[in-house]
Amino acid sequence: MTAIPIRRALLSVSDKSGLVELGRALAARGVELVSTGGTAKALRDAGLDVRDVSELTGFPEMMDGRVKTLHPLVHGGLLAVRDDAAHVAAMEAHGIGAIDLVVVNLYPFAQTVAKGAARDEVIENIDIGGPSMVRSAAKNHAFVAIATDPADYPELIAQIEADGGTTLDMRRKLAAKAFAATAAYDAAIGAWFAEVDQGETLPASMTVALTKAAELRYGENPHQQAALYLPAIGAAGIAQAEQVQGKALSYNNYNDADAALELVAEFRDGPPTVVIVKHANPCGVASADTLIEAYRAAFACDTVSAFGGIIAVNRPLDGPTAEAISGIFTEVVVAPGADDAARAVFAGKKNLRLLLTGTLPDPARGGLMLKSIAGGMLVQSRDAGHVAAADLTVVTKRQPTAEEMADCLFAWTVAKHVKSNAIVYARGGQTAGIGAGQMNRLESARIAAWKAKDAADKAGWATPLTIGSAVASDAFFPFADGLMAAVEAGATAVIQPGGSIRDADVIAAADEAGLAMLFTGMRHFRH
Repeated sequence: MTAIPIRRALLSVSDKSGLVELGRALAARGVELVSTGGTAKALRDAGLDVRDVSELTGFPEMMDGRVKTLHPLVHGGLLAVRDDAAHVAAMEAHGIGAIDLVVVNLYPFAQTVAKGAARDEVIENIDIGGPSMVRSAAKNHAFVAIATDPADYPELIAQIEADGGTTLDMRRKLAAKAFAATAAYDAAIGAWFAEVDQGETLPASMTVALTKAAELRYGENPHQQAALYLPAIGAAGIAQAEQVQGKALSYNNYNDADAALELVAEFRDGPPTVVIVKHANPCGVASADTLIEAYRAAFACDTVSAFGGIIAVNRPLDGPTAEAISGIFTEVVVAPGADDAARAVFAGKKNLRLLLTGTLPDPARGGLMLKSIAGGMLVQSRDAGHVAAADLTVVTKRQPTAEEMADCLFAWTVAKHVKSNAIVYARGGQTAGIGAGQMNRLESARIAAWKAKDAADKAGWATPLTIGSAVASDAFFPFADGLMAAVEAGATAVIQPGGSIRDADVIAAADEAGLAMLFTGMRHFRH
């Protein structure tokens, strides 16, 4: 494929990574460099000859640089169809010279927003001339090459040096990337105006811009394709974690690790806490005085499901805890950090993935959740709901003890992260049994109780931890039968949202059984 030679290049970048190397490679082939402002200075400081855009257009930069490249001598040189006689005649008539390569990356709008800049500074970082040049060059990719990402410079340089110019395949690839870049840029601006400037959580129009960070081996199943994408602006989480060791993460690994991180983040200001997740549901959660004690308690809740699971902790990992975790096969361990002893232990488990997040995400943060459905997209705000003891209403004759209150709040926090219908028994800062994802609440209560009995049998305990436990339900009990299943399991306190038309019947059943029951006024469905 015949390459189009580059005789003139226009360079105007905010990210100057690789700029000088590219400039030198172009200059070495006799390419005329045209540039603006700081980009021109960086090239000149490197000893390169640069022509100012103002010299090309015969018009000075003005309005603090807002107007410099928006000129017919620039866009005519980009948009002219080189094999169209009328276009060529217009170029000759108006003294328009062809521009064969545009190197532009845009003002750092997202970075400016992320650092918490004032409104005026954010507005000034909305690029106008840059996107215009990018789109002009990308539209005319039959003749013009457009580079918007410094990561593409080495390949661009190599092709120019090998072929004397750019091929159509290269220009097509660069044009596609350029249009994606301007679309993402405009999406970030639109999102900022809607959410920050106008206070609209769900605006009339929504564009989601994401950048691919990694190809994944496959999706939930081998016949599905998958990739990890990142937003331009957003809180750090599992997607930004440092992977210290282990093979590449799969789609399911990311999904489960995120579920574990989101739950353990609820305890980021609490005592050492360990969460064990399997298929996006917690199968064991515990808080204790030390991390290793918390791990042992969480593991005891369900020793079978923990095999091949995901573990998240709210403290930097230490050697003893790492040794305990290494006792069974574990897919992923997520932690804010890990000391040298913990790293050394995990180094002997080559398939275990260790992810370090640095910090834990704020469970009360805002943001949106998206789910595709046939023909559309469902969008909702994150479930950042939280209740404290002061928010609860005691609806039974018996008041909860201090221990029951603590167990209720612990169980409620875990239930928020269990797939509906969710039932969680907890006692002494650890889960006793978890029932998830059933079509009715009674079955969830029974399954959770059965799992607690099974755990006690395996551990050799005299009684299951549900005896004297608190039970949390993510939504109201529509009938008293689910409550009675919890009573049979040994629960003495209940926490639930309330709001059923049969609340009076359920309360009466709780009173008859001698339970203490708390209403939250908030539910946590999780589908």
